[in-house]
Amino acid sequence: MFSKTKGSVAVITITKDISAWELQDELWSGALDTVKTIIECDKMQDLISLLEDLFFEPVDIMKINDLLWFDADFVYEQLGIEVDGD
Repeated sequence: MFSKTKGSVAVITITKDISAWELQDELWSGALDTVKTIIECDKMQDLISLLEDLFFEPVDIMKINDLLWFDADFVYEQLGIEVDGD
């Protein structure tokens, strides 16, 4: 953990460990839809393994959310999930 300044505002970076199930509480918008599909396919543990492979250093929740929201097809492919295209 370290502090820094953005403009005249002091900020602090906090890193925390969360479980696969707690991850859902941290996500929003389209990422929640992606996680719902992953849960339905019983692939949450595989998702955590994928995230560990992709982000081998601490990562901001926004990066995880963006991956799950905007790159859902990539995530599904990596997890072996087939989804119907609309």
